[in-house]
Amino acid sequence: MLKNNWLSLTYHSLFILFISAPLLVVIAVSFTSLGYISLPTDGLSLRWFYAILDERQFIDAFLMSAWLALVSATVAIALAIPAALALANYRFPGRGALSAFFLSPLMIPHVVLGIAFLRFFNQAGFSGSFGWLSMTHVIVVFPYALRLTLASVTGLSRDTELAARSLGARPHTVFLRIVLPLILPGVAGGWMLAFIQSFDEVTMTVFVATPGTTTLPVAMYSYISQSIDPLVASLSTVLIVATMLTMFILDRIVGLDRVLVGKN
Repeated sequence: MLKNNWLSLTYHSLFILFISAPLLVVIAVSFTSLGYISLPTDGLSLRWFYAILDERQFIDAFLMSAWLALVSATVAIALAIPAALALANYRFPGRGALSAFFLSPLMIPHVVLGIAFLRFFNQAGFSGSFGWLSMTHVIVVFPYALRLTLASVTGLSRDTELAARSLGARPHTVFLRIVLPLILPGVAGGWMLAFIQSFDEVTMTVFVATPGTTTLPVAMYSYISQSIDPLVASLSTVLIVATMLTMFILDRIVGLDRVLVGKN
Protein backbone atom coordinates (compact mmCIF):
# COMPACT_ATOMS: atom_id res chain seq x y z
CA MET A 1 0.00 0.00 0.00
CA LEU A 2 1.46 3.34 -1.07
CA LYS A 3 1.65 6.18 1.41
CA ASN A 4 1.69 9.87 0.63
CA ASN A 5 5.01 11.55 1.14
CA TRP A 6 5.52 14.94 2.74
CA LEU A 7 5.37 16.73 -0.63
CA SER A 8 1.95 15.34 -1.57
CA LEU A 9 0.59 15.98 1.94
CA THR A 10 1.82 19.58 1.77
CA TYR A 11 0.24 20.05 -1.63
CA HIS A 12 -3.11 18.65 -0.51
CA SER A 13 -3.06 20.74 2.67
CA LEU A 14 -2.38 23.92 0.70
CA PHE A 15 -5.10 23.01 -1.80
CA ILE A 16 -7.67 22.43 0.95
CA LEU A 17 -6.65 25.71 2.59
CA PHE A 18 -7.01 27.50 -0.75
CA ILE A 19 -10.55 26.28 -1.43
CA SER A 20 -11.54 26.86 2.22
CA ALA A 21 -10.10 30.38 2.41
CA PRO A 22 -13.30 32.20 1.27
CA LEU A 23 -15.33 30.41 3.95
CA LEU A 24 -12.75 31.19 6.61
CA VAL A 25 -12.72 34.88 5.64
CA VAL A 26 -16.54 35.06 5.83
CA ILE A 27 -16.51 33.42 9.27
CA ALA A 28 -13.79 35.78 10.51
CA VAL A 29 -15.63 38.88 9.24
CA SER A 30 -18.90 37.83 10.92
CA PHE A 31 -17.41 38.25 14.41
CA THR A 32 -16.43 41.89 13.96
CA SER A 33 -17.70 44.46 16.43
CA LEU A 34 -17.67 47.22 13.83
CA GLY A 35 -20.60 48.42 11.78
CA TYR A 36 -18.91 47.61 8.50
CA ILE A 37 -16.93 44.73 7.00
CA SER A 38 -13.40 44.85 8.37
CA LEU A 39 -10.56 42.34 8.46
CA PRO A 40 -8.60 42.48 10.67
CA THR A 41 -11.05 43.91 13.19
CA ASP A 42 -10.63 45.94 16.35
CA GLY A 43 -12.61 43.49 18.47
CA LEU A 44 -14.76 40.38 18.49
CA SER A 45 -18.49 40.47 19.03
CA LEU A 46 -21.66 38.45 18.51
CA ARG A 47 -23.76 41.54 17.78
CA TRP A 48 -24.35 40.61 14.15
CA PHE A 49 -25.55 37.14 15.07
CA TYR A 50 -28.12 38.65 17.44
CA ALA A 51 -29.07 41.09 14.68
CA ILE A 52 -30.27 38.18 12.53
CA LEU A 53 -33.17 37.64 14.91
CA ASP A 54 -34.28 41.23 14.37
CA GLU A 55 -34.46 40.82 10.59
CA ARG A 56 -37.78 39.13 10.00
CA GLN A 57 -37.19 39.14 6.26
CA PHE A 58 -34.32 36.67 6.62
CA ILE A 59 -36.30 34.34 8.88
CA ASP A 60 -39.26 34.31 6.47
CA ALA A 61 -36.91 33.85 3.51
CA PHE A 62 -35.17 30.93 5.25
CA LEU A 63 -38.49 29.18 5.84
CA MET A 64 -39.45 29.79 2.23
CA SER A 65 -36.13 28.38 0.97
CA ALA A 66 -36.38 25.32 3.21
CA TRP A 67 -39.95 24.56 2.14
CA LEU A 68 -39.16 25.22 -1.52
CA ALA A 69 -36.09 22.98 -1.43
CA LEU A 70 -38.02 20.23 0.34
CA VAL A 71 -40.81 20.25 -2.23
CA SER A 72 -38.48 20.58 -5.23
CA ALA A 73 -36.09 17.84 -4.12
CA THR A 74 -38.93 15.44 -3.29
CA VAL A 75 -40.69 15.97 -6.63
CA ALA A 76 -37.38 15.74 -8.51
CA ILE A 77 -36.38 12.45 -6.88
CA ALA A 78 -39.88 11.04 -7.43
CA LEU A 79 -39.46 11.74 -11.15
CA ALA A 80 -35.81 10.65 -11.23
CA ILE A 81 -36.43 7.11 -9.93
CA PRO A 82 -38.67 5.89 -12.79
CA ALA A 83 -36.56 7.81 -15.31
CA ALA A 84 -33.39 6.14 -14.05
CA LEU A 85 -34.98 2.69 -14.05
CA ALA A 86 -36.19 3.17 -17.63
CA LEU A 87 -32.87 4.49 -18.91
CA ALA A 88 -30.81 1.80 -17.18
CA ASN A 89 -32.96 -1.29 -17.75
CA TYR A 90 -34.41 -0.78 -21.21
CA ARG A 91 -33.09 -0.13 -24.70
CA PHE A 92 -35.46 1.82 -26.93
CA PRO A 93 -35.22 4.30 -29.83
CA GLY A 94 -34.38 7.80 -28.66
CA ARG A 95 -32.92 6.63 -25.35
CA GLY A 96 -29.78 8.74 -25.78
CA ALA A 97 -31.78 11.80 -26.84
CA LEU A 98 -34.11 11.41 -23.86
CA SER A 99 -31.17 11.15 -21.47
CA ALA A 100 -29.60 14.27 -22.98
CA PHE A 101 -32.93 16.10 -22.66
CA PHE A 102 -33.20 15.22 -18.97
CA LEU A 103 -29.68 16.49 -18.33
CA SER A 104 -29.94 19.57 -20.56
CA PRO A 105 -30.59 22.05 -17.68
CA LEU A 106 -26.97 21.45 -16.66
CA MET A 107 -25.79 22.89 -19.97
CA ILE A 108 -28.02 25.97 -20.03
CA PRO A 109 -26.81 29.01 -18.02
CA HIS A 110 -29.18 29.79 -15.16
CA VAL A 111 -29.36 33.40 -16.31
CA VAL A 112 -30.85 32.21 -19.60
CA LEU A 113 -33.27 29.94 -17.74
CA GLY A 114 -34.30 32.80 -15.46
CA ILE A 115 -35.03 35.15 -18.35
CA ALA A 116 -36.92 32.43 -20.23
CA PHE A 117 -39.05 31.54 -17.19
CA LEU A 118 -39.72 35.21 -16.47
CA ARG A 119 -40.97 35.87 -19.99
CA PHE A 120 -43.04 32.68 -20.03
CA PHE A 121 -44.69 33.40 -16.68
CA ASN A 122 -45.45 36.98 -17.64
CA GLN A 123 -47.02 35.92 -20.93
CA ALA A 124 -49.04 33.12 -19.30
CA GLY A 125 -49.97 35.09 -16.17
CA PHE A 126 -48.42 32.53 -13.81
CA SER A 127 -45.97 34.79 -11.96
CA GLY A 128 -46.14 35.08 -8.18
CA SER A 129 -47.15 31.47 -7.49
CA PHE A 130 -45.20 29.17 -5.19
CA GLY A 131 -46.24 26.22 -7.33
CA TRP A 132 -44.72 27.66 -10.48
CA LEU A 133 -41.56 28.66 -8.60
CA SER A 134 -41.31 25.07 -7.38
CA MET A 135 -41.65 23.85 -10.96
CA THR A 136 -38.67 25.96 -12.06
CA HIS A 137 -36.58 24.55 -9.22
CA VAL A 138 -37.61 20.99 -10.09
CA ILE A 139 -36.37 21.56 -13.64
CA VAL A 140 -33.04 22.91 -12.38
CA VAL A 141 -32.35 20.23 -9.74
CA PHE A 142 -33.77 17.22 -11.61
CA PRO A 143 -30.47 16.41 -13.40
CA TYR A 144 -28.64 16.19 -10.06
CA ALA A 145 -31.21 13.78 -8.67
CA LEU A 146 -31.17 11.75 -11.88
CA ARG A 147 -27.39 11.39 -12.10
CA LEU A 148 -26.94 9.89 -8.63
CA THR A 149 -30.03 7.69 -8.93
CA LEU A 150 -28.96 6.50 -12.37
CA ALA A 151 -25.48 5.66 -11.06
CA SER A 152 -26.95 3.38 -8.38
CA VAL A 153 -29.37 1.73 -10.82
CA THR A 154 -26.78 1.12 -13.54
CA GLY A 155 -24.70 -1.28 -11.44
CA LEU A 156 -27.73 -3.09 -10.04
CA SER A 157 -28.17 -6.75 -10.93
CA ARG A 158 -31.73 -7.66 -11.91
CA ASP A 159 -31.44 -11.32 -10.87
CA THR A 160 -33.09 -10.74 -7.49
CA GLU A 161 -35.87 -8.71 -9.07
CA LEU A 162 -36.54 -11.38 -11.71
CA ALA A 163 -36.48 -14.12 -9.08
CA ALA A 164 -39.09 -12.29 -7.01
CA ARG A 165 -41.32 -11.85 -10.04
CA SER A 166 -41.00 -15.52 -10.95
CA LEU A 167 -42.24 -16.36 -7.44
CA GLY A 168 -45.37 -14.30 -7.94
CA ALA A 169 -44.47 -10.99 -6.34
CA ARG A 170 -46.38 -8.02 -7.70
CA PRO A 171 -44.44 -5.21 -9.45
CA HIS A 172 -45.01 -2.68 -6.68
CA THR A 173 -43.92 -5.22 -4.06
CA VAL A 174 -40.73 -5.95 -6.01
CA PHE A 175 -39.99 -2.25 -6.24
CA LEU A 176 -40.67 -1.40 -2.59
CA ARG A 177 -39.00 -4.43 -1.01
CA ILE A 178 -36.15 -5.20 -3.40
CA VAL A 179 -35.30 -2.47 -5.89
CA LEU A 180 -35.75 0.60 -3.69
CA PRO A 181 -33.64 -0.69 -0.75
CA LEU A 182 -30.83 -1.57 -3.17
CA ILE A 183 -30.76 1.86 -4.81
CA LEU A 184 -31.56 3.80 -1.62
CA PRO A 185 -28.01 5.25 -1.19
CA GLY A 186 -28.19 6.80 -4.66
CA VAL A 187 -31.74 8.02 -4.07
CA ALA A 188 -30.79 9.59 -0.74
CA GLY A 189 -27.71 11.21 -2.25
CA GLY A 190 -29.70 12.53 -5.21
CA TRP A 191 -32.35 13.97 -2.90
CA MET A 192 -29.76 15.62 -0.69
CA LEU A 193 -27.88 17.13 -3.63
CA ALA A 194 -31.14 18.36 -5.16
CA PHE A 195 -32.16 19.91 -1.83
CA ILE A 196 -28.82 21.75 -1.53
CA GLN A 197 -28.96 22.99 -5.13
CA SER A 198 -32.52 24.25 -4.69
CA PHE A 199 -31.80 25.94 -1.37
CA ASP A 200 -28.70 27.65 -2.78
CA GLU A 201 -30.15 28.65 -6.17
CA VAL A 202 -30.08 32.43 -6.72
CA THR A 203 -29.18 33.20 -10.37
CA MET A 204 -32.40 31.84 -11.84
CA THR A 205 -34.61 32.49 -8.80
CA VAL A 206 -33.89 36.22 -8.74
CA PHE A 207 -35.78 36.53 -12.05
CA VAL A 208 -38.90 34.59 -11.04
CA ALA A 209 -39.20 35.22 -7.29
CA THR A 210 -41.76 37.75 -6.07
CA PRO A 211 -42.04 39.58 -2.72
CA GLY A 212 -44.26 36.75 -1.51
CA THR A 213 -41.86 34.00 -2.62
CA THR A 214 -38.48 35.52 -1.78
CA THR A 215 -35.90 32.86 -0.94
CA LEU A 216 -32.98 33.31 1.43
CA PRO A 217 -30.27 33.65 -1.28
CA VAL A 218 -32.37 36.29 -3.07
CA ALA A 219 -32.96 38.16 0.21
CA MET A 220 -29.23 38.09 0.98
CA TYR A 221 -28.39 39.29 -2.53
CA SER A 222 -30.84 42.17 -2.24
CA TYR A 223 -29.52 43.10 1.21
CA ILE A 224 -25.84 43.28 0.24
CA SER A 225 -26.70 45.49 -2.72
CA GLN A 226 -28.01 48.11 -0.27
CA SER A 227 -25.84 47.66 2.84
CA ILE A 228 -22.20 47.04 3.75
CA ASP A 229 -22.64 45.78 7.32
CA PRO A 230 -21.51 42.23 8.29
CA LEU A 231 -25.05 40.94 8.84
CA VAL A 232 -24.97 38.75 5.74
CA ALA A 233 -21.55 37.43 6.78
CA SER A 234 -22.94 36.32 10.14
CA LEU A 235 -25.94 34.72 8.44
CA SER A 236 -23.57 32.92 6.06
CA THR A 237 -21.57 31.65 9.04
CA VAL A 238 -24.73 30.22 10.57
CA LEU A 239 -25.50 28.41 7.30
CA ILE A 240 -21.93 27.10 7.02
CA VAL A 241 -21.99 25.71 10.56
CA ALA A 242 -25.47 24.23 10.04
CA THR A 243 -24.30 22.52 6.85
CA MET A 244 -21.24 21.08 8.57
CA LEU A 245 -23.35 19.74 11.45
CA THR A 246 -25.84 18.21 9.00
CA MET A 247 -23.06 16.47 7.07
CA PHE A 248 -21.50 15.21 10.31
CA ILE A 249 -24.80 13.82 11.59
CA LEU A 250 -25.52 12.24 8.21
CA ASP A 251 -22.08 10.64 8.19
CA ARG A 252 -22.59 9.27 11.72
CA ILE A 253 -26.07 7.88 11.01
CA VAL A 254 -25.86 6.71 7.39
CA GLY A 255 -22.32 7.27 6.15
CA LEU A 256 -21.42 9.71 3.41
CA ASP A 257 -19.76 6.93 1.41
CA ARG A 258 -23.09 5.13 1.10
CA VAL A 259 -25.06 8.29 0.34
CA LEU A 260 -22.71 10.01 -2.11
CA VAL A 261 -20.70 7.13 -3.54
CA GLY A 262 -23.11 4.26 -3.11
CA LYS A 263 -20.83 1.96 -1.11
CA ASN A 264 -22.45 -0.78 0.90
